[in-house]
Amino acid sequence: MLTSFGIPLLFILRSSPLPVPTAPKTLTYEQRNLPHSIVHILRIPANSRFLVTPALSTKVNTIEEFTQQHPAKAIFNAGFFDPANQKSTSYIFLQGKLVADPKNNERLINNPNLKPYLNKIFNRTEFRRYLCGQTIRCDIAPRSKSVPASCQLVDAIGGGPQLLPELTSVPEGFVDHTNGRDALGSNQANARTAVGITDDGSVILLMVSQKSSTPNKSGISLPALAGLMKTLGIQKAMNLDGGSSSSLYYNGKTFYGKVDSAGNAIKRPVKSVLLVQENSP
Repeated sequence: MLTSFGIPLLFILRSSPLPVPTAPKTLTYEQRNLPHSIVHILRIPANSRFLVTPALSTKVNTIEEFTQQHPAKAIFNAGFFDPANQKSTSYIFLQGKLVADPKNNERLINNPNLKPYLNKIFNRTEFRRYLCGQTIRCDIAPRSKSVPASCQLVDAIGGGPQLLPELTSVPEGFVDHTNGRDALGSNQANARTAVGITDDGSVILLMVSQKSSTPNKSGISLPALAGLMKTLGIQKAMNLDGGSSSSLYYNGKTFYGKVDSAGNAIKRPVKSVLLVQENSP
């Protein structure tokens, strides 16, 4: 038997602890070409130097226009809005202040078709950023959920429905099986945008694009989107505005999710986004 200073090498190998791989502390971007879609995946590690924060525009802007207003490594479209009056239909908090309230959107609250669902609409899922002592924590929760006692709500932006740990399209008023309502075409393939949080606190932003070669048959359904995010190790996930709104900017390049019947990208202006910015010391 081989020895080292009289000690069997096999014993040394068995006794020495193996190095534990450390998670990357910088952004990682991946693009997956699937049979019916192209998936853009951006991972923001927990405790990295990057923050994920909402931004709201006074008028709708394309992702390119948001890049001119906000220096950021990445930008993803975020909350729902009404293209007719350009008002948000999602709650948005910035630096602890409410800056967008769907109850102030008259086209939303005065729509007779939506009145039966307003209580559900006003309690949809949101992506939150807490300050807990000196630590930043992210969460995905319905708006009615209390902020943890030891934390302060810094930012939040509404979307929905929740995708993980379970799909909550009915409780959030997107789907009503009795009346045939499905506001997002949940089971149809479409361009989608979503945000998720892993068990270690990393944030994953994801945009699923349609393929220009098959514009009417590509994209992803909400149940399939939830399943895809689960394979990425995501514990909590939330759908964001999708379809023609799906868009992202990363590292100097812009991508749009929805294509028209000729396969051309649709560059729809949006009201709000999630910024991935380097945290200044």
